[in-house]
Amino acid sequence: MDLLSDVLSFMRPESYVSGAYRVPPHTTVHFPQRVGMKCYAVLSGSCWLAVEGADQVKISTGDCYILPHGRPFHLSTDLTATAVEYTDLKARHQWDITQPTQGDPSAETGCLLIGGHFVLSGLQSELLLRSLPFVVHIREEAGKSAMLSSLNRMKEEVSEGRPGSALVVQQLAYAMLIQALRLYLDQERDSGSGWLFALTDKHLSQALTSIHEHPARAWTLSELATSVGMSRSAFALRFKQVVGASPMEYLTRWRMLLASRRLVHPGVLLSDLASSLGYESESAFAKAFKRVIGCSPREFRKSKSEPVSSPA
Repeated sequence: MDLLSDVLSFMRPESYVSGAYRVPPHTTVHFPQRVGMKCYAVLSGSCWLAVEGADQVKISTGDCYILPHGRPFHLSTDLTATAVEYTDLKARHQWDITQPTQGDPSAETGCLLIGGHFVLSGLQSELLLRSLPFVVHIREEAGKSAMLSSLNRMKEEVSEGRPGSALVVQQLAYAMLIQALRLYLDQERDSGSGWLFALTDKHLSQALTSIHEHPARAWTLSELATSVGMSRSAFALRFKQVVGASPMEYLTRWRMLLASRRLVHPGVLLSDLASSLGYESESAFAKAFKRVIGCSPREFRKSKSEPVSSPA
C-alpha cells in the first residue's frame, strides 16, 4: 500500500455531510466554525471564497477547494450583499439543488457546488492537516479535467435520488478528497511543506516507506539516514523540518497506530503485540503506548469494546 493510502486508512475519514447545494445570485452565505474539513468543487457558475485568516479567492466552474482547519468562511456571488447564515437558505429551500426553483430562471445563474464534509480521526490527522494551508485551491486545467467525471456522477446521484445514492455520493466525495490531495501535491510540489510533501521527497519518502513496511525493526537514526543516502545530521534535520517529528518519534507513533488497530481484536495478546512491534517486553510497549495514545493498552481495548449507549 502506498504511503498516502496507508495513512488515510488510519484516519478513518467519515463523511457526515455530502451532496450538492446552490449559492443563489446576489447572495453572501456565512458558514460558522466547525469540526472537520470540507472538500467541494464548483459544478457551474462562480463565487468568491473568503476564509478567516486567508486571502479571498474566486472559484469557478471545475475548481476544487479544501478547507482543512474548520475556520469560518463566506461564499459570495455578490460581494456587496449582506451575509446570511447557510441555515437560513436551507429553511427557505434555496439551498438544496433537488428543490424546485419555482420557475425562477435566475436560480440557475448562481454557483452550484458539490462535495463533502469530513471529520478525520486518528493520530496521523494532525500531521496531514499541518501540511495544508487554510485554503487548498485546485485550479489547474489538468486537475479540473481529472475530476470532471466524478463530479458529474455525483451530480446525477444527488439529483436523481436513486436507491443507495446517499452511500454512492459519500464514497465519491471521499474519492474526490483523495484526488484533490494528489492534485495539490502536484500543484505545489516545489513550494509546499509538511508531512504530505514528504511523499514527494525522494529521501524522506524512502525513509517513511521503510518505517511503514518494517515497524518492528530496531531502527536507529544512523541506519535510516544511511538507507536513504544522507548524513545522520542532514537527515535528522530534514525529517524534522518536513514531517514535524523526529524519525524516532515518527517510528513510535506509527507503531502505536498499528497497535491501536490490532487491539480492537480480543484474541490479540499484549505480549505478542509488543514483540511484533519490536519491543522486548510488554511493559516497555505499554509505556510507549500510554505516552503516545494517552491511556494504557488495556484501557484502550476496554474503551473500544464497550457498547455505545443509544440516545434517549
